[in-house]
Amino acid sequence: MVLSVIVPVYNMAGDGKLRYCMDSLVGQTIPDYEILAVDDCSQDESYGILKEYEERFPGKVRALRTDRNRRQGGAKNLGLSQAKGDWIGFVDADDWIVPDYYERLLGLAKESGADMVGCDYCLTGEHSGRVGQIVHNNRPEQTGTLDEAKYRSLILDSGSLVVKIYRREIILGCESRFPEDMFYEDNAIANTWMLRATCFAYLPEPLYYYYQHEGSTVHTITRERLEDRMRAGRRMLEEAERYGYLERYRPEIMISFTTLFYVNTLFSAMPCMRERGKYAFVRSLARQMRETFPEFQENPYYRERVGEEERRLIAMQMRSPLAFYLYYKALWAYRKARKKMGS
Repeated sequence: MVLSVIVPVYNMAGDGKLRYCMDSLVGQTIPDYEILAVDDCSQDESYGILKEYEERFPGKVRALRTDRNRRQGGAKNLGLSQAKGDWIGFVDADDWIVPDYYERLLGLAKESGADMVGCDYCLTGEHSGRVGQIVHNNRPEQTGTLDEAKYRSLILDSGSLVVKIYRREIILGCESRFPEDMFYEDNAIANTWMLRATCFAYLPEPLYYYYQHEGSTVHTITRERLEDRMRAGRRMLEEAERYGYLERYRPEIMISFTTLFYVNTLFSAMPCMRERGKYAFVRSLARQMRETFPEFQENPYYRERVGEEERRLIAMQMRSPLAFYLYYKALWAYRKARKKMGS
């Protein structure tokens, strides 16, 4: 078996999302591959749809189901436990790919000798083959035989884990698996897997369609998801300590943690969280950031990767969480009023 494609599924039956994804997968131009579609105890007709595809495409589609809702990480882990392919790929159940996606990535792997291969993707809000906003998932200078400089670059800008394929040994030869019962599971373990690769190849073409809709994880802000983002940041550090690469790549790991755990969480919580408990949450967030990396504002990557206004507000919060909280609330109210007047 050349390739195993793992598809975590949860409540994707509506609006034809799951069928559109599965149709793109069963129509791939390579002959020898399997699709492990893992339903995570959906409450809609998702599992029934997967069983239908399993019946229509015997030997190609396998419909699996978790014993309880374990989030995407648990569904992916179940798929990994059953995977037979020499290569491993992931596709989110609301996304889709071009017909020769895997043929082209596997061809590039064979041509280059790479054990990790990726491409670009596009953002779209419609089910079609029309290319939307293109996102460059990686850069040509990150490719080839991986050395320390390229590893540093990939830690800083690894690109999406799902828009890549991995030689089996990279993932299944490692003890690390996706964390379960949380969102942002990819962020937690991506560095560990990436640092096991020895050669990276990249095709700068948008072959993967990333569907944008209201239910997408990146578009849903709740306290639970904010806390999951923080958990993913902590797991990222645990992985780096466990596998001994934290000190070697400390500046890169630090800015990755700072962005995921602190900056993105803080500036999502302030405008989006309900007022009750918000101040205690952001105060605790600042305290934990100080305790983990007290020198984070002196990181050489901090100034270039965090905006000027965000740096100013963060400095204020580090001096006085209460002053920051009151100032930000007033600033946000002012900007909302200005926007309303302008409309």
